[in-house]
Amino acid sequence: MSSKGVQIFKSWLSVRWFVGLAMSGLDGQRAVLAAKFEAILPHLDERQRRLLMGAEAQSLGHGGIRAVARAAGVREATVSVGVRELEAGEAPLGRIRRPGAGRKRVVDRNPAVREALLTLVEPDVRGDPMSPLRWTTKSTRKLAEQLTRQGHRISADTVGDLLREEGFSLQSNAKTLEGKQHPDRDAQFHYLNEQARDHQDRGAPVISVDTKKKELVGPFKNNGREWEPRGEPVRVDTHDFPDRELGRAVPYGIYDVAANTGWVNVGTDHDTAAFAVESIRRWWNGAGRAAYPTAGRLLITADAGGSNGYRTRTWKTELARFAAEACLTVTVCHLPPGTSKWNRIEHRLFSHITMNWRGRPLTSHEVIVESIAATTTKTGLTVHAELDTNPYPTGIQVSDDEIAALPITRHRFHGDWNYTLHPQHPTHAATTDSTSDQAPATRPPSLTRRSLQDPELTGMTRLRLSELINALTPALEVQREQVLRTRRGHERLVAPGTGAKAKLTPADRILATVLHLRKLATMDLLGQLFGVTAMTISRAKQEVHPLLEAHGHHIDTSTARLRTPADVATFLAPDSTQSKAKETI
Repeated sequence: MSSKGVQIFKSWLSVRWFVGLAMSGLDGQRAVLAAKFEAILPHLDERQRRLLMGAEAQSLGHGGIRAVARAAGVREATVSVGVRELEAGEAPLGRIRRPGAGRKRVVDRNPAVREALLTLVEPDVRGDPMSPLRWTTKSTRKLAEQLTRQGHRISADTVGDLLREEGFSLQSNAKTLEGKQHPDRDAQFHYLNEQARDHQDRGAPVISVDTKKKELVGPFKNNGREWEPRGEPVRVDTHDFPDRELGRAVPYGIYDVAANTGWVNVGTDHDTAAFAVESIRRWWNGAGRAAYPTAGRLLITADAGGSNGYRTRTWKTELARFAAEACLTVTVCHLPPGTSKWNRIEHRLFSHITMNWRGRPLTSHEVIVESIAATTTKTGLTVHAELDTNPYPTGIQVSDDEIAALPITRHRFHGDWNYTLHPQHPTHAATTDSTSDQAPATRPPSLTRRSLQDPELTGMTRLRLSELINALTPALEVQREQVLRTRRGHERLVAPGTGAKAKLTPADRILATVLHLRKLATMDLLGQLFGVTAMTISRAKQEVHPLLEAHGHHIDTSTARLRTPADVATFLAPDSTQSKAKETI
């Protein structure tokens, strides 16, 4: 390189060094300014802050306004205003604004905006039920737009501030409402617990059964998260359309309460009553028989609906077939309606299965079965799972004759929820309490008017019932005479007592009304007992019920539910083993 080139290169290096030194000096100076402003500016008012920043900018010279603005974190225009004020030489001021000066809040300038806002967010309580936002999401942006249309100019941020001042906050729905509760809900739980305790004391198995949520089989999203390499989540389908070949998996679970073991039968067809009973049959043959070799009874606790619901006829017929095959006396106690989440299998078995396969796509039936079988808990839960590929068609009809032929015994307390299926027909077709395995061999007595007045049915002594009939009969006769006069349109032309006789005497009408208000029997059954139609019973109740209320007579509801005259006869049959059931009425 020539001497001239070396000289040019040295000159270039010196310029680079000088510029770098200048840049480092500016950065240091900016840091000093930032520290100074951070310490001083919070103690000054607006004008004082502008003057201080303007003075610093003047001292720095060219580029000072930008440097000061960056160090103070303000706009350059603010620093420029401070420079101009210094150059103008204005006298110092004591206060910039008077107390209360400045721009007013929207709610202060327009007090009606608060009420208008509350009208929009509370249309059901205090506002217009035809609010334009009644059926849309009430976001702050939409609320602000609607208020602006009404003449209240307001921003979305101000709407949020006002809502917070009024005690509002963003909240999700809370599942706390249980809906209408059955009046016998708690009594049914007590009864179920007594049955479970009695079976366990005798060494009999007690199982809780239910169908778990049906699962899509294939590469579909499964809720939950699983540890995976960063940025490499498991890829699944965007849409959850069922795969026609793989279909769905239907896990039906059986939880052994005493042994703390689970058995899950994973079906591939429909969730029917036949599938439910087949799952119980597989549990008994695969685990139950070995765990309880001497057991002659089995208690099943199930939900009130679904494939194992108390109204499902196929459920009872299939259970009767299983009871005969296994030589077991099968007792079923259903949970009251609306309490399915209280079923023990839900929080003892199903919840742990869900946690075990969270975040894992259920790509095949094998994955589902193996994931269920691998479920364990610290308390010792073990689960067996197997695949059931048998078809279970829907639409199977069970006739009334088939139901009547079942070896079923309905319990005194809610015979629709609690019943026992025998391996063979009992010696009588009637209701009894399952606390006794032996049914009385005597034939139930015939029903008479006196037997229907039994205190077990009426809920009151015979003397009290007689007093009630004597008190209501005169008023009932007067009321009936008024009804007849209205129908005729004129006064009676013949003497009282002549003409067609009433189908029910006043005493019978009062007795039938009391029995119906006790919820012991339907109007159809009462019609059979009194030898009239259900319509006649309904008319009798319409006449007597208002009189009972007018005289202050309250009829307590019974917990017994009777379906046939034979049920009533057996209910009244003397049996010392059923005294416990009578106490619940």
